Amino acid sequence: MDVNGWQAAFGKLARETMSSPELERYYSVPITRARARLLLQQLSLYVRHRRDCWAFVSGNCPVLAVKQKILAHEYEEMIRDAHSEHGHLDLIIRQGKAIGLTAKDILEAKPIPSTTATLYAWGWICLGGGHAARMGELWIKYLGVTWDDLPNWKAHRAADREHVDMFLSIWEKFGMGENEEIILQAARESEELYRVYQTGIADAMEALS
Repeated sequence: MDVNGWQAAFGKLARETMSSPELERYYSVPITRARARLLLQQLSLYVRHRRDCWAFVSGNCPVLAVKQKILAHEYEEMIRDAHSEHGHLDLIIRQGKAIGLTAKDILEAKPIPSTTATLYAWGWICLGGGHAARMGELWIKYLGVTWDDLPNWKAHRAADREHVDMFLSIWEKFGMGENEEIILQAARESEELYRVYQTGIADAMEALS
């Protein structure tokens, strides 16, 4: 596939996930402060685990051009980009202040069982959104905050798309022959795990007031 083909394929997978019953339920849960705290703490674990996953992919990949793309992506996530001078975990810590979470609350967050399971699974397949914009609107609706209180969601409205686009040329160049189906299958599995991850959070949020 060419760049447009890969963009369409991954766009289709993302749309299917975002319109799935699991995600529709996740977004239907009214957001209280207790639920927002749980969600953000689990997200902090997810974000940190992705750093491990990308490191595994880079370490296992023999192609320099792919390693360079991964390192460019991870520099923005871990070091600095247009949204933060301290990496994207800093965005979550800053956002936590709007709902009464301290940096310690974020950094020492404990995973719920479904988060543990999905993070282990992602570690195995080593793959990493629309999510940021949609969840941001829900926080504004239910918690009375503004986009300025939500630096993590605000940054990822743009960054999620940028991070997909930066890999399109890599998929076009190396996703040929049997590699095409391997890449797509890994992406499908990752999307399925994302549904499990969000289902677990929805379950846990509904158990809170």
